[in-house]
Amino acid sequence: MNQEIHAAYNRILRSELIGAMGCTEPIAIAYAAALARKTLGRKPEHCLVDCSGNIVKNVMGVTVPNSGGMKGIDVAATLGLLGGDAEKGLEVLETVTEKDIEEAKRLLQQDFCECRLVPNVENLYICIFVRAGEENALVEIRNFHKNVTRIERNGEVLFENDAACREISAEEAKQADPDKALLNISDILDYALLPEDTDMRDLLEYQLSCNRAIAQEGLTHPYGAQVGRTLLPEEELSPQNVRYFAKAWAAAGSDARMNGCAMPVVINSGSGNQGITVSLPVELYAKAYGIPHERMLQALAISNLIAVHQKKYVGSLSAYCGAVSAACGAGAGISYLLGESLSREALYEQICGTIINTIVTVGGMVCDGAKSSCAAKIACAVDCAVTAWELARQGHVFHSGEGLVMKDAEHTIECVGRMAREGMRSTDTEILKIMLGR
Repeated sequence: MNQEIHAAYNRILRSELIGAMGCTEPIAIAYAAALARKTLGRKPEHCLVDCSGNIVKNVMGVTVPNSGGMKGIDVAATLGLLGGDAEKGLEVLETVTEKDIEEAKRLLQQDFCECRLVPNVENLYICIFVRAGEENALVEIRNFHKNVTRIERNGEVLFENDAACREISAEEAKQADPDKALLNISDILDYALLPEDTDMRDLLEYQLSCNRAIAQEGLTHPYGAQVGRTLLPEEELSPQNVRYFAKAWAAAGSDARMNGCAMPVVINSGSGNQGITVSLPVELYAKAYGIPHERMLQALAISNLIAVHQKKYVGSLSAYCGAVSAACGAGAGISYLLGESLSREALYEQICGTIINTIVTVGGMVCDGAKSSCAAKIACAVDCAVTAWELARQGHVFHSGEGLVMKDAEHTIECVGRMAREGMRSTDTEILKIMLGR
């Protein structure tokens, strides 16, 4: 692997593996709102929130962290305005106090915050407009959760990024982000085999630490539908039952964060659920099989990068459940983890087979918003990825020409991504209509 690719993969991990509190869509609203108040320079008297359908879909059913159990776009925006700290990014609501929560409840009863669905915009679109007396401010976010594209105060444009304002195609995305354009399965494997960088090790350790902690919280307390607690085996962790532990722990992390837990997670592809799913199954398999810690971290790097590799085709938000991409990454990581005795060529083929088997099996799972059932979808996706790996290590891989299976794993990833990004647009629209009762 040349140094350019190695450095690019380091940059990808640094940019993708960041801390976030709660579901990233309401948090993005809170972040924009906190930035709007900072721009205004005083407490607003009224707030208007314009959102795309996918933002509405992913906020309707999820509890906003540090809200006292409340849900909704208006809740996220109001708390961001009252107690949010924009400097904390996707952990913006960490500074919210009980006083802020009580004030938010009072304001929400007075129609302080108005919310509107905006058609024909990017899948991820948020615009916050706040007013106090004769003064006003506006903050706009497009395409990515922290991608601020416009800031105004009293009609004067303080910041604008036209290049980031429109949704782009998969091919344009590769050109716009040269680092992700370099992602491919072979180089990802080579990246893991190289001597590790200390800062990358620390980043992966941080991901495990945060995500393990919130999963433990979900296993200890009755959040949501308690999917993780329901699936967790009573026996001790072992190679025979590790798949059930992997499903339970990943689901438990989602149980907690979808239902108001304020603990941070380290995300992948803009999603905390995906960050949990790419990491915890790999760690549990390493523990069950007694795999050395260093190899586990290498497998974790593979898991994260394989997930990002898929999402560069799928896009940030769509009707395609991101748990599939993340679980597929975890399956690839597990394949690497337990393939130490294989040659490099055989290990590569097994990882490719695991990827193909996963995404052509469960790659049609729809995203109908962030809510408690995300935990169950994660459990299903992890189970499918483990099955995919078990098939691949026996040499059983679905063949080219069977549905969306292409001539190799790279082309299969691209075609499934196309199906998710382009083919499921109408599905996404119909899901939103159903959820809004239209």
